[in-house]
Formats: sequence, structure tokens, C-alpha cells
Amino acid sequence: MKKYILSGCMVLATALAATAGEVDMNRLNAFAKKMVESKNQAIGYPINQNVDLQEFYRWFADTGLANVAMNNVGNPRKPAIIHLNTHQFENEVIDFFAPNFGFKKDDYWGIVTMSGTDGNNHGVYFGVKYLLSKSKKKPILYVSEEAHYSIKKLGDLQNLDMRLIKADIQGQMDIKEFEKALDPKRPALVVIAMGTTFKGGIDDQVAINKVLQKKKPIAVYRHLDAALFGGYLPFSDHKDLVDRTKHHFDSVAVSGHKFFGFDEPLGFFITTNDVLKRQNPFQVSYLNDAVPTITCSRSALGPLKFWWKIQKTGLDGYRQQSAMILKNAAYLKQRFDELKYPAWRNDFSNTVYFKRPSQWVMSKWDLAPDFDLRLGGNLAHDIVMQHEGVDTIDRFIEDIKKDMAETTKK
Repeated sequence: MKKYILSGCMVLATALAATAGEVDMNRLNAFAKKMVESKNQAIGYPINQNVDLQEFYRWFADTGLANVAMNNVGNPRKPAIIHLNTHQFENEVIDFFAPNFGFKKDDYWGIVTMSGTDGNNHGVYFGVKYLLSKSKKKPILYVSEEAHYSIKKLGDLQNLDMRLIKADIQGQMDIKEFEKALDPKRPALVVIAMGTTFKGGIDDQVAINKVLQKKKPIAVYRHLDAALFGGYLPFSDHKDLVDRTKHHFDSVAVSGHKFFGFDEPLGFFITTNDVLKRQNPFQVSYLNDAVPTITCSRSALGPLKFWWKIQKTGLDGYRQQSAMILKNAAYLKQRFDELKYPAWRNDFSNTVYFKRPSQWVMSKWDLAPDFDLRLGGNLAHDIVMQHEGVDTIDRFIEDIKKDMAETTKK
């Protein structure tokens, strides 16, 4: 008689199969309760917890659409072979945002992405293809060392020659260092950070453009990584910062799950028709077209949710939210100043970074850590999103005061 030894995975699979059709609701309910209770104290990462999609999901289930598999594969601006898609809603999402970033009517193309990193991946990839169409030389990727880590990862993924530019104490690209690093004999793919990950620093596009005009690389492509700030700046008094008629960037990527308040990673990417036409020429016969996107199958649900949010919120709603988070960020900085607690905030930013408190404060408020010797060493930050109102800020500051008192006693 043969004996078999089951691996851990096989045992688990056997156990799951034996209980097929049964769901441990106690476990799920306990998990849900913990998530719901924790969300209002999550202030260290740029996620708007005012999601409010119950009505959408009720409609989604009631219409039977929850039992339909859709796919947004292909170019949303062209007739699709696969009819089960939401391209019409995806196009309306891009049509809503494109003018707010200064793209001219009928001279832009975009998609709803699965994340800000997905948008940045398209920005870097499209930039490389665009620059190769201008010159046979492969470009150099220039990016600030304090920009989002996705750019460094994507530069490595796409096997690019990359120059990490030092940042100043506020987290902005050091322009003198950029000028020293810029090689005019190679095409320049410049990724401009509109809100660095930790300090919320905004790279100076005017100064960057002056360097590019002075040194004149053989070709230039500017991609705006506006993951968080690209959500609220177009609806603020500072909208010129993300207006391509003023700064002449070639593409922009924005996250949807940050300012716009989605329940999962989402975003959008927009570029010009001139950039689009210089992309890969690979024809896909069974889709009857070339597919310009890096990702082939794409979410059809994401664009539908984005469209829903836009209809529910509108321009005035986004303007109000933008003003509110900037006002509350200023209030948080004011509360720190009243305590004479080391804290900083960049212009136009909803991020306040400060001396790192004790671990119990870090854990309770889900704060993000960083380190900068120029500012005293260990740091943390609070990214003020829509769910963090004045009452929440006051409760957080009370914990900072308590921590200060405890630290003094020690």
C-alpha cells in the first residue's frame, strides 16, 4: 500500500475544498469592524477615507452588472471589438480632467489607470518612445532623489540610464545639481515631482525649463508625477502649477485612490496626440488595432467608479475639498507651532512633516517614518486628507502634547 505525504499547501487546499460553499462570517465581520474603526485615525498616508461608494455598489449589484465580466482592453478612443467594456465612461473621465491640466481640446489622449505607478510607467515608457522618435540615442532619466520610489523602480524596470538628482532641505529637486547632471548630448526624460512622497515638495518647473533651454539637450520629454497634488491643485487657487500651457509638460499621471477617495488603487494618465502617435506600432489582429497601453486587459470597473464620483462631486465639490484640506493642513502646522514642536510645511502642500514622536503615537495614528539629518534626524508626517477634520487634528495634537510631557519626564 502506497503512502503519500501531503505538503502544507496540499493540506490547506484539501481543507478549503472540504468546506467549499461555507464562508467564515465571524472572521470577515471581525476584520471589517477593525478596518472601519481604524480608518479615521489613518493620517500618515495619502488616502482619502471618505470613500462613500455604497450607492454605487447597490446599483452595481441590483442591475446584475456585478455578474458581468467586462474588460477595457484596447484604445478607448477607438471602436472596440470586445463590446463588454466601459470605454465611453473612461473617455468622459479623461475629458473631464484634460482641460483642468491645460490640454487643448481634441489634442489629448488618456486612460484610467490601475494606480499612480501605472500612470508613471506609461509616462516613462511613452517618453522613451517619443524621444527615440526624435533621436536614435536612448534617453537619460532625470528624477529627484525624494520623488516617489516608483520612478526609480520603473527606470530600473525599463533598463534606463538614470540620474538621481539631490533634493534641497524642503524636498525639491536641487536645480544646480540638475544642471550639473544634465547631458546635452543625450535626450532628456525629466520626471517632475508635484508633491514629493514625504515632504510634499514641488519641483520648480520654471527653473527646470530654464536649465533645459540653456543646455539644449537634443530632445526633451517632461512627465509630471502628480500622484497626490494633481488631485487637488487643478481645483485650487494654485492651478497654474499643473497647467501645461504654462509649463509645457508632455504627460501627467495622477492617483485616484488618494484625493478622489476610492476604495482601491486607481488613477489616470493623459498625454498629447503627438506623443501617442509615436508609440509602438504593434498591430493586434484579433483586436483589429494597435494597443498603445502597456497593460493589455484593463479594469472596466475603475472607470465606471471614477465617472460616478465625478457626477456626484462636480467641479464645485472638488474645489471645496481642495480648499478644505489646504486650510486644515495650515491649521495643523499652526497647532505644532503653538507647541514649539519642530514641524514644516511646503507651499501649496497638504503634508506637514515633523519630529518623529514616540512609537505609540506612530502606531495609533498610522504615521509614516523618514529620516533627514538636516532636520534633526527621525521624522514623521501627516498628510491631511478629507477625513481629517479639525476635531481629528485636535485629538492628534493632544497625543503629541501627552508624548512631549512623557518624554520630558524621562
